[in-house]
Amino acid sequence: MGRYLMLDIGAGTLDILYYDTDQDLHYKAVVRSPVRVLADAVRRTTGDLLVTGGEMGGGPVSQALIDRAATAAVVMSEPAAATIHHDRDRVSAHGIRVVAASEADRLKTDTRFAQVRTADIQPGRLQQIVEGFGVPFAFDAVAICAQDHGAAPAGVSHLDFRHNLFTAALETDPVPQALLYRSGDVPETMNRLSTIARDAEGLPAERVYVMDSGMAAILGASKDRQADGKTRILVLDIATSHTVGAAMEAGVLCGFFEYHTKDVSAALLDRLLRALPEGRLSHRQILDEGGHGAYTRHAFGYDAVEMILATGPRRRLIADARVPVTWGAPWGDNMMTGTVGLLEAVRLREGLPPIDYL
Repeated sequence: MGRYLMLDIGAGTLDILYYDTDQDLHYKAVVRSPVRVLADAVRRTTGDLLVTGGEMGGGPVSQALIDRAATAAVVMSEPAAATIHHDRDRVSAHGIRVVAASEADRLKTDTRFAQVRTADIQPGRLQQIVEGFGVPFAFDAVAICAQDHGAAPAGVSHLDFRHNLFTAALETDPVPQALLYRSGDVPETMNRLSTIARDAEGLPAERVYVMDSGMAAILGASKDRQADGKTRILVLDIATSHTVGAAMEAGVLCGFFEYHTKDVSAALLDRLLRALPEGRLSHRQILDEGGHGAYTRHAFGYDAVEMILATGPRRRLIADARVPVTWGAPWGDNMMTGTVGLLEAVRLREGLPPIDYL
């Protein structure tokens, strides 16, 4: 029992949930994502730039660094360069010089360089936000979710690699919370989550957990009160960057699909949501169509679906779909889907009493 901090690190927003089990109180905030905040910090600097840190979400940060390299020298440590790409040569092709972490540390004393640090965990900013809730910046546990494609071996698609990481865990324990890891237990190939876990060890918390954001969203959506009493449901989380849909039966994950949100439409989601519970989606098929992949463990049939529950900041994309959609809001807030999933995963791991997410 105690104080829990949940962080869902997305491409557009950082969603924050604080929960005090002793007082049964929760506080929440939705703020700009770390990648957007750091991209702005890069743009505010001038001249040559030294980048240290580790792998974080790319997107705006990667573009800001690539743009800077067109007009000034940009030097990145190898761990930080993974933010742009795991292939060092592809980073160098943008005109960015990649050096060992030890060399980057030596350059910190070189006054020619402005400096930034790539990190999804921004302790000072987090402290300011949490203390703004009127609570201490100290926790029994912190849990963080983010998208992690994994560091694939040479010649292996990062999408296939991510898919294999997920399915290996789900074949053993077919529930979303199987992808929750205690810091220190994160698979080394999950480079971004490993970096987050290491950075989060510096927060004032006794325990640190990390989880893939897609699995956290699936679990969080399934905890919407409207799904109570339903055995077979479909959940859909349409986030800023990624969209994930899943078929669940009595809390067990029967299958899922994943796409970049920019590639989905109401018509596509109509087709996917009908095919998913029928077991008609294959990983290779979804890859060939431009998606991130799919997994089927058990098909219970579309006619058996009792509810299709949609969450996520861009869920309006499914508003014109033909399938009947229920708008989800676990714990009364559509933006808390990932953090509620994190909290439920931690609750199950630590054996806490059930939480009514109403």
